[in-house]
Amino acid sequence: MSGASGTPYAAAVLRALLAAGESVDLVVSRASRLTLLDETGISFRDGHWQDDLREWLARGADGKPGTFEADIEDVRYWNAGDLAAGPSSGSYATKGMLIVPASTACVAGVALGLSKDLLQRAASVTLKEGRELVVAVRETPLNGQTLRHLVTLDDAGATVVPASPAFYAGATHIQDLVDFVAGRVLDAAGVEHRLYRRWKGDLGGGARST
Repeated sequence: MSGASGTPYAAAVLRALLAAGESVDLVVSRASRLTLLDETGISFRDGHWQDDLREWLARGADGKPGTFEADIEDVRYWNAGDLAAGPSSGSYATKGMLIVPASTACVAGVALGLSKDLLQRAASVTLKEGRELVVAVRETPLNGQTLRHLVTLDDAGATVVPASPAFYAGATHIQDLVDFVAGRVLDAAGVEHRLYRRWKGDLGGGARST
Protein backbone atom coordinates (compact mmCIF):
# COMPACT_ATOMS: atom_id res chain seq x y z
CA MET A 1 0.00 0.00 0.00
CA SER A 2 1.25 3.45 -0.90
CA GLY A 3 -0.16 6.78 0.22
CA ALA A 4 -2.74 7.40 -2.50
CA SER A 5 -6.40 7.69 -1.62
CA GLY A 6 -8.20 4.38 -2.08
CA THR A 7 -7.70 2.26 1.03
CA PRO A 8 -11.00 0.38 0.32
CA TYR A 9 -9.37 -0.95 -2.87
CA ALA A 10 -6.48 -2.36 -0.85
CA ALA A 11 -8.84 -3.91 1.69
CA ALA A 12 -10.89 -5.61 -1.05
CA VAL A 13 -7.76 -7.00 -2.69
CA LEU A 14 -6.41 -8.29 0.62
CA ARG A 15 -9.67 -10.01 1.54
CA ALA A 16 -9.89 -11.66 -1.88
CA LEU A 17 -6.27 -12.83 -1.80
CA LEU A 18 -6.80 -14.46 1.58
CA ALA A 19 -10.10 -15.98 0.46
CA ALA A 20 -8.25 -17.49 -2.52
CA GLY A 21 -5.80 -19.18 -0.14
CA GLU A 22 -2.87 -16.91 -0.93
CA SER A 23 -0.22 -15.97 1.61
CA VAL A 24 0.39 -12.23 1.72
CA ASP A 25 3.47 -10.18 2.57
CA LEU A 26 2.02 -6.81 3.55
CA VAL A 27 3.95 -3.54 3.31
CA VAL A 28 2.20 -0.34 4.42
CA SER A 29 4.10 2.83 3.54
CA ARG A 30 4.37 5.73 5.98
CA ALA A 31 2.18 7.89 3.76
CA SER A 32 -0.47 5.17 3.48
CA ARG A 33 -0.80 5.09 7.27
CA LEU A 34 -1.86 8.73 7.13
CA THR A 35 -4.34 7.98 4.34
CA LEU A 36 -5.73 5.02 6.25
CA LEU A 37 -6.20 7.18 9.34
CA ASP A 38 -7.89 9.90 7.30
CA GLU A 39 -10.20 7.56 5.36
CA THR A 40 -11.09 5.11 8.14
CA GLY A 41 -10.00 6.59 11.47
CA ILE A 42 -7.78 3.54 12.04
CA SER A 43 -4.21 4.00 13.24
CA PHE A 44 -2.03 1.23 11.77
CA ARG A 45 0.55 0.46 14.46
CA ASP A 46 3.51 -1.89 14.14
CA GLY A 47 3.01 -3.31 17.62
CA HIS A 48 -0.71 -3.91 17.09
CA TRP A 49 -0.87 -4.52 13.36
CA GLN A 50 -2.97 -7.70 13.65
CA ASP A 51 -5.72 -5.93 15.58
CA ASP A 52 -5.60 -2.89 13.33
CA LEU A 53 -5.64 -5.03 10.18
CA ARG A 54 -8.63 -7.04 11.38
CA GLU A 55 -10.56 -3.87 12.20
CA TRP A 56 -9.73 -2.38 8.80
CA LEU A 57 -10.59 -5.45 6.74
CA ALA A 58 -13.90 -5.84 8.59
CA ARG A 59 -15.11 -2.48 7.28
CA GLY A 60 -17.03 -2.01 4.07
CA ALA A 61 -16.21 0.66 1.54
CA ASP A 62 -18.85 2.85 3.20
CA GLY A 63 -16.93 2.65 6.48
CA LYS A 64 -19.47 0.44 8.24
CA PRO A 65 -17.70 -1.85 10.75
CA GLY A 66 -18.42 -5.56 10.94
CA THR A 67 -19.29 -5.84 7.25
CA PHE A 68 -16.71 -8.54 6.45
CA GLU A 69 -14.78 -11.28 8.15
CA ALA A 70 -11.18 -12.02 7.23
CA ASP A 71 -8.74 -14.59 8.56
CA ILE A 72 -5.34 -12.87 8.59
CA GLU A 73 -3.35 -15.94 9.66
CA ASP A 74 -1.62 -16.00 6.27
CA VAL A 75 -0.52 -12.33 6.41
CA ARG A 76 3.07 -11.44 7.22
CA TYR A 77 3.63 -7.77 7.91
CA TRP A 78 6.86 -5.93 7.12
CA ASN A 79 7.70 -2.39 8.22
CA ALA A 80 8.23 -0.12 5.20
CA GLY A 81 11.52 1.11 6.66
CA ASP A 82 12.98 -2.40 6.96
CA LEU A 83 15.25 -2.70 3.94
CA ALA A 84 16.55 -6.03 5.27
CA ALA A 85 13.06 -7.57 5.14
CA GLY A 86 12.38 -10.72 3.15
CA PRO A 87 10.81 -9.03 0.10
CA SER A 88 13.91 -6.84 -0.33
CA SER A 89 15.79 -9.81 -1.78
CA GLY A 90 15.25 -11.67 -5.03
CA SER A 91 15.92 -14.96 -3.23
CA TYR A 92 12.76 -14.43 -1.16
CA ALA A 93 10.16 -16.48 -3.00
CA THR A 94 7.00 -14.66 -4.10
CA LYS A 95 4.58 -15.01 -7.00
CA GLY A 96 4.54 -11.28 -7.62
CA MET A 97 3.53 -7.94 -6.13
CA LEU A 98 0.45 -5.76 -6.15
CA ILE A 99 0.68 -2.05 -5.28
CA VAL A 100 -2.84 -1.00 -4.28
CA PRO A 101 -3.37 1.91 -4.33
CA ALA A 102 -0.31 3.32 -6.08
CA SER A 103 0.43 7.02 -5.64
CA THR A 104 2.22 9.05 -8.28
CA ALA A 105 5.17 9.37 -5.90
CA CYS A 106 5.33 5.58 -5.60
CA VAL A 107 5.01 5.18 -9.37
CA ALA A 108 7.91 7.62 -9.88
CA GLY A 109 10.07 5.90 -7.28
CA VAL A 110 9.58 2.47 -8.82
CA ALA A 111 10.01 3.72 -12.39
CA LEU A 112 13.28 5.45 -11.46
CA GLY A 113 14.50 2.55 -9.32
CA LEU A 114 14.97 4.71 -6.23
CA SER A 115 14.28 1.94 -3.66
CA LYS A 116 13.88 4.56 -0.94
CA ASP A 117 11.73 2.24 1.19
CA LEU A 118 10.74 -1.42 1.27
CA LEU A 119 7.73 -0.85 -0.98
CA GLN A 120 9.87 0.56 -3.79
CA ARG A 121 12.68 -1.93 -3.19
CA ALA A 122 10.31 -4.90 -3.33
CA ALA A 123 8.83 -3.57 -6.57
CA SER A 124 12.30 -3.25 -8.10
CA VAL A 125 13.10 -6.80 -7.01
CA THR A 126 9.84 -8.03 -8.53
CA LEU A 127 10.73 -6.48 -11.88
CA LYS A 128 14.32 -7.69 -11.94
CA GLU A 129 13.22 -11.23 -11.10
CA GLY A 130 10.65 -11.18 -13.91
CA ARG A 131 7.69 -11.61 -11.58
CA GLU A 132 4.26 -10.07 -11.99
CA LEU A 133 4.02 -6.47 -10.79
CA VAL A 134 0.57 -4.89 -10.84
CA VAL A 135 0.37 -1.14 -10.19
CA ALA A 136 -3.11 0.19 -9.39
CA VAL A 137 -2.50 3.89 -9.90
CA ARG A 138 -5.03 6.18 -8.19
CA GLU A 139 -4.71 9.80 -9.22
CA THR A 140 -6.51 12.29 -11.46
CA PRO A 141 -5.67 14.10 -13.62
CA LEU A 142 -2.41 12.46 -14.70
CA ASN A 143 0.31 14.80 -15.89
CA GLY A 144 2.89 14.05 -18.55
CA GLN A 145 5.60 13.16 -16.06
CA THR A 146 3.47 10.49 -14.38
CA LEU A 147 2.31 9.15 -17.76
CA ARG A 148 5.95 8.75 -18.80
CA HIS A 149 6.69 6.92 -15.55
CA LEU A 150 3.75 4.59 -16.22
CA VAL A 151 5.06 3.88 -19.72
CA THR A 152 8.45 3.09 -18.17
CA LEU A 153 6.79 0.58 -15.84
CA ASP A 154 4.88 -0.96 -18.72
CA ASP A 155 8.10 -1.28 -20.71
CA ALA A 156 9.72 -2.96 -17.69
CA GLY A 157 6.99 -5.60 -17.63
CA ALA A 158 4.59 -4.23 -15.03
CA THR A 159 0.83 -4.18 -15.54
CA VAL A 160 -0.76 -0.78 -14.94
CA VAL A 161 -4.35 -0.99 -13.71
CA PRO A 162 -5.96 2.43 -13.22
CA ALA A 163 -8.35 2.50 -10.26
CA SER A 164 -11.21 3.21 -12.63
CA PRO A 165 -14.55 1.49 -11.83
CA ALA A 166 -16.86 0.32 -14.61
CA PHE A 167 -20.65 0.21 -14.46
CA TYR A 168 -21.59 -2.66 -16.77
CA ALA A 169 -21.49 -5.12 -13.86
CA GLY A 170 -24.64 -3.57 -12.39
CA ALA A 171 -23.19 -1.76 -9.39
CA THR A 172 -25.76 -0.72 -6.79
CA HIS A 173 -23.41 0.12 -3.91
CA ILE A 174 -20.03 1.78 -3.44
CA GLN A 175 -18.64 -1.63 -2.48
CA ASP A 176 -19.54 -2.94 -5.95
CA LEU A 177 -17.44 -0.22 -7.58
CA VAL A 178 -14.53 -0.90 -5.23
CA ASP A 179 -14.77 -4.65 -5.85
CA PHE A 180 -14.69 -4.14 -9.61
CA VAL A 181 -11.33 -2.39 -9.41
CA ALA A 182 -10.03 -4.96 -6.92
CA GLY A 183 -11.20 -7.73 -9.22
CA ARG A 184 -9.40 -6.27 -12.22
CA VAL A 185 -6.20 -6.06 -10.14
CA LEU A 186 -6.57 -9.73 -9.24
CA ASP A 187 -7.34 -10.60 -12.87
CA ALA A 188 -4.01 -9.06 -13.85
CA ALA A 189 -2.29 -11.15 -11.18
CA GLY A 190 -4.03 -14.37 -12.22
CA VAL A 191 -5.89 -14.81 -8.92
CA GLU A 192 -9.38 -16.31 -9.05
CA HIS A 193 -12.20 -14.38 -7.40
CA ARG A 194 -15.89 -13.57 -7.57
CA LEU A 195 -15.78 -9.87 -6.88
CA TYR A 196 -17.74 -8.68 -9.91
CA ARG A 197 -20.04 -9.93 -12.62
CA ARG A 198 -18.13 -10.51 -15.83
CA TRP A 199 -19.22 -9.27 -19.23
CA LYS A 200 -20.93 -12.03 -21.23
CA GLY A 201 -21.83 -10.11 -24.37
CA ASP A 202 -25.47 -9.41 -23.50
CA LEU A 203 -26.47 -5.75 -23.74
CA GLY A 204 -28.50 -4.49 -20.81
CA GLY A 205 -26.98 -6.95 -18.36
CA GLY A 206 -25.84 -4.18 -16.07
CA ALA A 207 -29.18 -2.33 -15.98
CA ARG A 208 -30.90 -2.19 -12.63
CA SER A 209 -34.53 -3.22 -12.54
CA THR A 210 -36.97 -0.54 -11.37
